[in-house]
Amino acid sequence: MSESKAFPEGFLWGGATAANQCEGAWNLDGKGPSTADVQKFADPKSLKELMDVHGLCDITDEMIDAALVSQDDAAYPKRLGADFYHRYKEDIAYYAEMGFKVYRMSIAWSRIFPNGDEAEPNEAGLAFYDRVFDECAKYGIEPLVTMSHYEPPLEFCRKYNGWYSRESIEFFCRYVDVITKRYAGKVKYWLTFNEVDSILRHPFMTGGLIESRFAADEFEEVLFQAMHHQFVASALATKICHENIPGSKVGCMLTKLTFYPYTCHPADVLAAQQRERATYCYGDVQVFGEYPAYLTAMYKNKGFDIKMTDEDLRVMKAYPVDFVSFSYYSSGCAAGVHHEEAEVTAGNTVQGIKNPYLPSSDWGWQMDPVGLRISLVDLYDRYRKPLFIVENGLGAHDEVGPDGTIDDQYRIDYLAAHLREAYKAIHEDGVELMGYTTWGPIDLISNSTIQMSKRYGFVYVDADDYGHGTYDRIRKKSFYWYKNVIETNGASLFEE
Repeated sequence: MSESKAFPEGFLWGGATAANQCEGAWNLDGKGPSTADVQKFADPKSLKELMDVHGLCDITDEMIDAALVSQDDAAYPKRLGADFYHRYKEDIAYYAEMGFKVYRMSIAWSRIFPNGDEAEPNEAGLAFYDRVFDECAKYGIEPLVTMSHYEPPLEFCRKYNGWYSRESIEFFCRYVDVITKRYAGKVKYWLTFNEVDSILRHPFMTGGLIESRFAADEFEEVLFQAMHHQFVASALATKICHENIPGSKVGCMLTKLTFYPYTCHPADVLAAQQRERATYCYGDVQVFGEYPAYLTAMYKNKGFDIKMTDEDLRVMKAYPVDFVSFSYYSSGCAAGVHHEEAEVTAGNTVQGIKNPYLPSSDWGWQMDPVGLRISLVDLYDRYRKPLFIVENGLGAHDEVGPDGTIDDQYRIDYLAAHLREAYKAIHEDGVELMGYTTWGPIDLISNSTIQMSKRYGFVYVDADDYGHGTYDRIRKKSFYWYKNVIETNGASLFEE
């Protein structure tokens, strides 16, 4: 073992989950329904269906009405999750056994403010997260808490049109003030919005926007207006957090969508640059505190009239984030000229041209460890702020063997290759990397397809896509591998 190839001292190793995908207990102890609780099991049968991001993630008022009267929770798997609400002590004990230094999780907004607009919070919801944070503290695990992760309160969406309403800023800031005061002694690291750029890809799930309520030719402007409100809210959340928790650190969270030119044709290079900019602009606003010229040019060219005040712009400039976190699973290609031979494939709620040099997962996501190094270098060169990889993982079909074990060597291979590239980014490229949390350390409901069978965890959950099973936990082979990685601070990745 080479000690020289360890990760930096104090590196934050761990795993990441989201309340809407693991907690369950969707209507217990005063929790209100969220956007996640009315998303029906999609069960895509083909790659074409899998790439229908809007169809998988966004729904109409009629679909919501049907969901709210449905008693069939199995048809809405996020209502069940992985039953973390009742099993959090057991799950956190598994994380402690692996040696987690950090656990990224989210607070369900509708567990604290059931409708989003109440004047007073729900004490039972606050008490639940007290218990979770206390359990983490028992093992010395630092929580990294996402304030909003794909679960706006449903009533907030239906009554106010979600983040399109300017009142959304007030409601969110009230929520942030409550949770940062309540957990001031328990949580140091915070993220504002998960994959803040994703509102463009799944407006309902991220922004509480019911697309059918708006004119089709106006909806793109609606999206960017809602995004502006999130930018202002993120800046104010950073301010509130710093005031309520001295020494706290607040980050933004981006979907790192890394695109390569399909060929060296200049039009393909330009197409790749434009696709990258479409994500970078959200980090640019939250890090630099102002709109980049290319985004305001786009608004002008499309005739958008985004309502923003001088005070909005002042707040955004005054309270940028402290660090940049991101998800990275795969890369894709982009083309600006017609390529009849180009095949389109799926990614993290996005699609791109298939790269002929890369293998693909069972769900069509292309596996590209070097792309993680490229992403780290690009982000650090651009922002010069600490980075945090808060999602990286492999969704796969895991099988329990006759002896009760689960051999997921393919997951180990995927994660090990990505971590070696992260090491190179740190030691060869000078990137400042705070930590790494895999998605997700325990099997949970996948996001876009609402499946349990798309498994990511080091810990297997005995449940299927229809909620059948004991929900008992089983350690996979990767559990012991990741435990060793953490014990050696990454040095085991370089053993012969």
